[in-house]
Amino acid sequence: MGKIIRIGTRSSELALWQAKLVEEKLRALNQKTSIVEISSTGDEILDKPLHQIGGFGLFTKSLDEALLQDKIDIAVHSLKDVPTNLPEGIVQAAVLERGNVMDVLVFNKDVDCIDAESEAVFATGSLRRKAQWLQKFPKHTINDLRGNVNTRLRKLWESNWNGAIFAAAGLTRINLLPDNHLLLDWMLPAPAQGAVMVAARAQTLDILDVCGKINCEHTARSVHIERQFMKVLEGGCTAPIGALAEISGNEVTFNGLLIDLDGSEKIEVSKTVSMEHWQELGKICALEILDSGGKTLMAKIKSQMSK
Repeated sequence: MGKIIRIGTRSSELALWQAKLVEEKLRALNQKTSIVEISSTGDEILDKPLHQIGGFGLFTKSLDEALLQDKIDIAVHSLKDVPTNLPEGIVQAAVLERGNVMDVLVFNKDVDCIDAESEAVFATGSLRRKAQWLQKFPKHTINDLRGNVNTRLRKLWESNWNGAIFAAAGLTRINLLPDNHLLLDWMLPAPAQGAVMVAARAQTLDILDVCGKINCEHTARSVHIERQFMKVLEGGCTAPIGALAEISGNEVTFNGLLIDLDGSEKIEVSKTVSMEHWQELGKICALEILDSGGKTLMAKIKSQMSK
């Protein structure tokens, strides 16, 4: 393809890292590219929790509009920020090979603060992280933390908090993971955490064909399961949902949870099936959650969020 592929991205350091990764892969296919930076509502409003300013889609809406207005040819997103229902006319063109899926705790003070009996203070803007932390450490206080990775780290260093929770992939990708961190291998990640997604207009078949060549099928299947689970639960940034699908050989293992905002109530599901059944696994697990009290819990969460 002789045309220059315009790559739309948010302007944060991490977003640009992701866009440049896509650019590298496209240029390896002898494609000409340019990067177009676009601001998002989620980046501009930092003094309110995500769920109070619209939740899911805040980081993708501006890029969606640019895509539909033909200002860019593709948009690069952290897939965990992308709503499960894409705008009409936009499709998933590729998912890159996934990075670290886990969350990490970055310490601002001594590691001894992780004690169920202490009154330590931690920070995160994620309801999922907050809920899982409070279930394990109910005496701790969780403060809201917004902004891109660089902004959140700066706020942590300037605060009196004991620490803050981040996605391992984001910190690692831009070489900001401090030595004083702890991998939270007990915390179930957000659906599609660690995955980079490329979106394009449905009618641009030449773009879709090129992007298909940088798609990682293994990752695409895993995140499909996780996002299907979230979609059936009707969750987004406004519901604490964790999900992780792991493919090994001819089997896929899925772990998912729906948890109350304060961690007081949690419903989990775990299932291993052969790969021939991967396409419906997320739906099956979500229905199991809903049938096990999830409908009542989701209604409770939505009621709490509306107050």
